[in-house]
Amino acid sequence: MRERLTTPHGEVLFPAFLPDATYGAVRAADSEDLRRIGVPALVMNAYHIMQKPGTTTVSALGGLHAMSGWTGPIMTDSGGFQAYSVIRQYPESGRIGKDGITVFPEGALRKFALTPEKSVQLQLAYGSDIVVCLDECTHADDGRTVQERAVRRTIDWAARCKEEFDRLIRQKGLGTGGSARPSLFAVVQGGGHKDLRRLCAAELSAMGFDGMGFGGWPIDGEGKLLTEILMTVRESLADDMPLHALGIGHPSYVKECWEMGYDMFDCSLPTRDARRGRLYTSSGPLGEDGFADGWFKYLYIQDEKHMKDRRPVMAGCDCPLCRDYSLGYLQHLMRYGEALFQRLATLHNLRFMTRLSKALAERGRP
Repeated sequence: MRERLTTPHGEVLFPAFLPDATYGAVRAADSEDLRRIGVPALVMNAYHIMQKPGTTTVSALGGLHAMSGWTGPIMTDSGGFQAYSVIRQYPESGRIGKDGITVFPEGALRKFALTPEKSVQLQLAYGSDIVVCLDECTHADDGRTVQERAVRRTIDWAARCKEEFDRLIRQKGLGTGGSARPSLFAVVQGGGHKDLRRLCAAELSAMGFDGMGFGGWPIDGEGKLLTEILMTVRESLADDMPLHALGIGHPSYVKECWEMGYDMFDCSLPTRDARRGRLYTSSGPLGEDGFADGWFKYLYIQDEKHMKDRRPVMAGCDCPLCRDYSLGYLQHLMRYGEALFQRLATLHNLRFMTRLSKALAERGRP
């Protein structure tokens, strides 16, 4: 039974939602804020960090943990999805080939190249606790030929990532003397084709990774969760294999994927929603009544009805916002562009996610 992942900077208890700290920070919140509301780990992005602030700067500042002041576990995304997204939108900005990904981001003075080996080198140099293999991302609607090529490259790149990871672990002596070594996660691709997902999962499993991630877009063109494909990936892996649902952060989807057998989640959605005034609430205390229909709700702080409301955003929530401030005051902060609004709203949505994780763990899987 999968209950946790042990890393050099502590344990990640399942289920775990990891906020996106893309450039080394969660917008509007500092590391102490995040610790106090129970955030278990962060996701940072190797592709973005190698550009800003740059690898030499991260090294000069002591690595990601020292730079950010975050003492807990850090997962670093390889950057494959982000590079793919840029190239998909602006094909002239880069290319994806059998050896890796080359991107010339808008406004950059030079091109950036990511090979499987370089991706692992960067992540370990940054001090990552959970390293993610470089993969070729696709859209769920891409045709079979594109998906087959992406699966083959993803498998080939994963083998190269693992070889480089194992070499560097030995060279650096990581995980010796009883300490935990970093983990290496591979990414399962295959788009909406169940047979390709099974093939990718089987070949990656044979290589002996510490965990897997669901790769590609987790929702279809209509914004619906790809439930059958997500389930296919889970069923294609050993029961004791930790599985990360990359890019899934909607509370209802987190609950659904946890019940399928997924363990870890990350997404920028909760913090982005917070900054836009879309706050997370529940129809009752989290976890009661088996999460009855309609358990999850949005509260839009812009609504006129909240102007003079003295109640908290959510009864029973112990975040700094709900503990000390009213709906009316939060709306006032937003209307006048106060930076405090973004901090309080962000901490509320992230505390909702940590409380949701705890409630799901206590309830157990079906």
